[in-house]
Amino acid sequence: MSFQFGTNWPGFMQRVGNIAGPLLGYEVLTAFFLEATFLGVMLFGGERVPKWLHATSAVIVAFGTAMSAFWILSANSWMQTPSGFEMRDGIAYPVTWFQIVFNPSFPYRFVHMLVAAYLTTSLVVLAVGARYLVAGRFVEEGRTMARMGVGMLAVLAPLQLVIGDFHGLNTAQHQPAKLAAIEAHWHGDKPADLVLFAWPDAKAERNHFEIAIPKGASLIITHDPDGLFPGLKDFAPGDRPPVWPVFFSFRIMVAIGLLMITIGLVGAWLWWRGRLFHAQWFLRPVGHAWSLGFIAILTGWMVTEIGRQPWLVHGVLRTAQATSPVLTSTVAISLALFVLVYCVVFGVGVLYIRRLLQKGPTPTAHGPDQSLPSRPLSAAQRATREALAQGQSS
Repeated sequence: MSFQFGTNWPGFMQRVGNIAGPLLGYEVLTAFFLEATFLGVMLFGGERVPKWLHATSAVIVAFGTAMSAFWILSANSWMQTPSGFEMRDGIAYPVTWFQIVFNPSFPYRFVHMLVAAYLTTSLVVLAVGARYLVAGRFVEEGRTMARMGVGMLAVLAPLQLVIGDFHGLNTAQHQPAKLAAIEAHWHGDKPADLVLFAWPDAKAERNHFEIAIPKGASLIITHDPDGLFPGLKDFAPGDRPPVWPVFFSFRIMVAIGLLMITIGLVGAWLWWRGRLFHAQWFLRPVGHAWSLGFIAILTGWMVTEIGRQPWLVHGVLRTAQATSPVLTSTVAISLALFVLVYCVVFGVGVLYIRRLLQKGPTPTAHGPDQSLPSRPLSAAQRATREALAQGQSS
């Protein structure tokens, strides 16, 4: 991110670097070093450090990631709803850091993102536990994971629906163009229908193949079926975000959220009836649902970032004003390299985690393993060798 700020977004740092720079620096100082240090202890120290230190490292990593989310969401929310600053000669200068950090949309975005991360993790834990139970392997561990995953989903998934509603009302107040794109709402002079499906046509300024609930969007946004809020035609074409990616991304996110609620409530009901660990019709599909939370997060961020366009800092700095004055091909090549590197890292990580899960939990060794040298990465090397050996044998 820092590399791209310097190469692809110099206008951003020139105009608002006085605010964005410190916020990102706070994240590194208060969160990144903390979680990066203890993540190694949590992942590779299970058999080499005391149990209390291993458990403490997991708590510290959780705290560090929450702090990281705090500062990153503060910086991003300020770009969505900037406050606490003043412009002098085209440069943003901080006036009140409290208003900058706790800007109007920050509380909603921070809670929404944190709960989304917990939901994503819960579904992964539930999926792994469900696979163990279906396969009849590591049954006790699988039952624990199933209980943990279902419990979190049953509580947090319905809560996320309420949080999302408050977030939407905040968006209606501060970013009405984004909300209009989310709802594919064109005419602000009449109540808005809740569009379940359509193909928005920005050129014709209308929706094709629309399936909608009459006045549904007005009821949700204004709490009045005849309430009005701005439509896309109320904004100049150059001030409108791209409609169809925002529209479809939002609906994918909401659909997955509703599916999570269903999984959580059905799982809780099965748990209450004592059938959670034996309901194959529930465990088998849930075992393949681990990726849904990641998809929901990605589509949610697409709504947030694409819906903000054409602004990089809403109402202050346009995206076109912040880009580097270099050839488009140069930016495209650097972006492609970033995507390639991250795809490789992500692919290797998924493969490694998959093999570890196939191996399953192992009992904690009593005392140090004399067969391995006392080096920090020895545990990781052993896990890698064992996972590769199992992969070759299978």
